[in-house]
Amino acid sequence: MPPARALHVIFCWHMHQPDYRNADGQYALPWTYLHACKDYADMIAHYEENPMARGVFNCVPILVEQIEDYTSQFESGHFRDPLLIALASPDLKSLNNEQRHHLMEQCFRLDPEHMLNPFPGYRRLHEIYTIMHSDPAELSDYLSIQFLADLLVWYHLAWTGETVRRGSPLIQKLMDKGHGFTLADRQDLLHFLGELIGGLIPRYRALAEAGRIEISTTPYYHPIGPLMLDFAAAREAVPDAPLPESPEYPGGAERARWHIKRAQTYHPQHFGIAARGMWPAEGGVSAAFVKMLGEAQVTWTASGEGVLTHSLLRSDDDSAPRGRAEYLYKAYRLENQGPALFFRDDALSDTIGFDYKTWFGHDAVIDFVHKLEAIWRQTEDQDHPVVSIILDGENAWEYYPYNGYYFLSELYRSLSNHPHIKMCTFSDYVQDHPEAIKSIPDLAAGSWVYGNFSTWIGDGAKNRAWDMLCTAKQDVDQHFAGLTPELQEEITEQLGRCEGSDWFWWFGDYNPADSVRDFDHLFRMNLRKLYNLMQISPPETLNEPISHGGGPTESGGTMRRTHMEG
Repeated sequence: MPPARALHVIFCWHMHQPDYRNADGQYALPWTYLHACKDYADMIAHYEENPMARGVFNCVPILVEQIEDYTSQFESGHFRDPLLIALASPDLKSLNNEQRHHLMEQCFRLDPEHMLNPFPGYRRLHEIYTIMHSDPAELSDYLSIQFLADLLVWYHLAWTGETVRRGSPLIQKLMDKGHGFTLADRQDLLHFLGELIGGLIPRYRALAEAGRIEISTTPYYHPIGPLMLDFAAAREAVPDAPLPESPEYPGGAERARWHIKRAQTYHPQHFGIAARGMWPAEGGVSAAFVKMLGEAQVTWTASGEGVLTHSLLRSDDDSAPRGRAEYLYKAYRLENQGPALFFRDDALSDTIGFDYKTWFGHDAVIDFVHKLEAIWRQTEDQDHPVVSIILDGENAWEYYPYNGYYFLSELYRSLSNHPHIKMCTFSDYVQDHPEAIKSIPDLAAGSWVYGNFSTWIGDGAKNRAWDMLCTAKQDVDQHFAGLTPELQEEITEQLGRCEGSDWFWWFGDYNPADSVRDFDHLFRMNLRKLYNLMQISPPETLNEPISHGGGPTESGGTMRRTHMEG
């Protein structure tokens, strides 16, 4: 039992994938179900195996919706994802050259060091592919159907979590076999993956109902709420940030409320209870947006350390704390009202997200615990210090040996048994220590990346995308009233998809070209579908790419260090 003065440690794992379905409902990218088989399965398994561990999982509604959609596909046997269609195909000879080429390109999209090189059978397939890659247009003419069968099986084996492999005789048998996979092997694997994905939401719900984890939510399609309310919010942290030509996002406040309400309605349908907390997309907050969350009865929300720093610097109070340990490890409330505000320790969170992947798991745990013990000593004048560690729950583990298995399992054991550390949830802290929540007079607008919004607005391509979205919203407002109720409902949902943050994240030349291409295409496709639903011709500008990318980014652009180094 922890002593009276414990360091409260809250892990918040943010689970998020944008909607990867195209205008016809087909999945353009497979990342939702692949991360489900690997990361979402592993992450809950570590908590299942350690009854003393506590933490928060933030499940974005559009992610949950897609997991449920995949579950339905497995149950019906009618797939809308090219990879699963191929895996389930009784005759791979029926695939045309374009389909085969797509499969070979997709089935090597992973981190080779940890997800390909450890497996001799998979590595051999890649060596063959590399030799023949000098003429990719005709590649599929020279490779056998058995190559495709083995490639499909190995790609899915590589995308299974470490806890899944250790607990499944089928996965172990297939990995031992290594090559020559038959239709029966593929069917067995397909059935296994369907049961794995179908069981995920019930597993998370069971631990939440047992009080061992908290499940929070995000505005439905993951939009940047503060920018929907006011583009000028981007200039609070970057005063000279270029803004879109449009002065504002039309009707942004109404749309932000729609995403919040939609998430609050959807959440209990899958997890049994209402979400008490809401992680705003990308940790994006502003005073106006946090007040909106308060009006929606949200109990807690969170953002990045940079936002707190900027907020305190805006204060006129000379007595405001200046030492990091004096101000970071507390919960706040804006003007003593609305939701409790937690701010992530950017350095600690990024250490897990980016640095420990190259360490031995045991050494990383020792180092992390030492950092927490140092914080416990530095906050000896506080009765209830709290450390918020918030990061993606899926993208880091691809770059860890064994999907982070040894690091995470030992980390939870060490922390849950530590004499001066108490693992808890945000709601636990708010309920148990209301007197410890401090008032903050002002809140600077910003996100968990650099404490500003430069990742989503200010770049030329990002601003063009905002202008396209603003124009589309104006057209919706103009034509909406004259459409049928059924079309109005479809348009409202489709607009939500277009408002997601991910499109703007990927625009910019510093991101990898293949990812920029994929997301650029999906964004413009979503806008075209919106116009088609309105029964008007899409603008010609939607036929031209917005951004091309081309720059290497850490972890392929899926994650970003959230504080400036140096």
